[in-house]
Amino acid sequence: MKAVVNFETMKSQQVIVTGGAGYIGSHTVVELIGAGFEPIIVDNFSNSHPRVLDGLERILNRKIQLFDVDCCDESALNGVFESCLKRGNIAGVIHFAAFKAVGESTAEPLKYFSNNIGSTAALLATMHRHGVGSFVFSSSCTIYGQPEQIPVDETAPFLPAESPYGYTKQACERLISDAHSAHAELNVTLLRYFNPIGAHPSGDIGELPLGHPNNLIPFLTQATAGLRDPLTVFGNDYPTPDGTCVRDYIHVIDLARAHVAALNWLKDQNHACEALNLGAGNGSSVLQVIEAFESANGISVPYTIGPRRPGDVTAIYADAKKAKDLLGWECKHSLQEALKDSWNWQKKLEHKS
Repeated sequence: MKAVVNFETMKSQQVIVTGGAGYIGSHTVVELIGAGFEPIIVDNFSNSHPRVLDGLERILNRKIQLFDVDCCDESALNGVFESCLKRGNIAGVIHFAAFKAVGESTAEPLKYFSNNIGSTAALLATMHRHGVGSFVFSSSCTIYGQPEQIPVDETAPFLPAESPYGYTKQACERLISDAHSAHAELNVTLLRYFNPIGAHPSGDIGELPLGHPNNLIPFLTQATAGLRDPLTVFGNDYPTPDGTCVRDYIHVIDLARAHVAALNWLKDQNHACEALNLGAGNGSSVLQVIEAFESANGISVPYTIGPRRPGDVTAIYADAKKAKDLLGWECKHSLQEALKDSWNWQKKLEHKS
């Protein structure tokens, strides 16, 4: 286990952030610092890049403590918790570390089952061993499958998952719920994301997929920058207004703020377990996103229409009223702002390359 330690600002309550060098994790680290917490990143860079740490340092003007650890390794996680507890209280854990590409999961289901479910089980066991009770879990709207009604709220049933990735999120939520029932000290929020996009307005951190992008926006920005072939729109024969899939897109900074709000809410709870949708509350089709990107940035997006992609649901967007009522949280950033920040990140990324 390798650790990079910064002892300068260990005055605040520590929050262990697994996958904290990833896309959503890194933005949440920034928001945690702003809220007075001391984030501790646990990440082995299997799905992220060390250069993210440089971006965080530029934004925060300081280093963040990092443990280079595989979250499936319970022994190594135990060492992380022991090290942190020697220096103070652990206010909670935010668990981002997971593989998340729908398409890849259909090709490599065993990789997704062992990593996503295994890391969650190891983390819960380690938390229980050390008496750490607040747990914020990075879940997904994919747990709903193809919902019978939209907008979808938290009472919607889990329908058969459209992909192995979606199944792992369903399985993890069940595992966490069972652990909550068994352990009186465990307080949980299950944050069901819709589609995170955007980047930090500084352009110092953003979505940085390793290899071939699997999400719409990084492929769109790379295609627009001429780094890839034209964007493929997977199917235009869905039963939607323009035939392309509809999703609820949420700025990553709004999503990061929700994690801080969830952590603050948990500290006042007594054996709570709540699932919360995090989304803008409206849907945009793939073609509408392309049009909004072109309008926000004054540039054309090269794209072609291709066949449907296995694992994609037709349309889904959130009813996020519960998050507003419980956490006082709602989206502040528009789709256009998110797409402008995404393009700014892409341009700055190219300049650094």
